[in-house]
Amino acid sequence: MATTKTTKSSAKAPAGEIQKLRIRVRAYEHKILDISVKQIIDTALRFDAKVVGPIPLPTEIKKYTVNRSTFVHKDAREQFEMRMHKRVIDIMNPSGKVVEALTNLSLPSGVSIDVKMM
Repeated sequence: MATTKTTKSSAKAPAGEIQKLRIRVRAYEHKILDISVKQIIDTALRFDAKVVGPIPLPTEIKKYTVNRSTFVHKDAREQFEMRMHKRVIDIMNPSGKVVEALTNLSLPSGVSIDVKMM
C-alpha cells in the first residue's frame, strides 16, 4: 500500500510544476493591438520561452443609438459603435527573466493588459 501512495504523490508532482502565464491584451484599434502582441511574443521568444498564441477572442461591440434631432422626428436616428478587440497569449513555464522583461516592456497607449499566473 505504501507503494501506491508514492505513485500517486509522484504523479501529482509533474502537474504542479507546469506554470502558465496568461496575458489578455485588449484595445479599440486592431492595428495597435497586433503591434503590441508582436512585441510581447518577441520579448518572450528572446528568452527561449514557449509561446502559444496569439489567440483572437470575439470582438466585443457596444452600439449606441441617438436621436438626430433634439425634439421630435423619432425616425431620424444615428448609430455609433465601439469595438473592443481582444487577444490571448500563453507563455509556458516562464523564467524570472521573461517576467521581468515583460514588466519593463513599454506598449502604446490604448492597450490594456491583464496578466495571470496559472
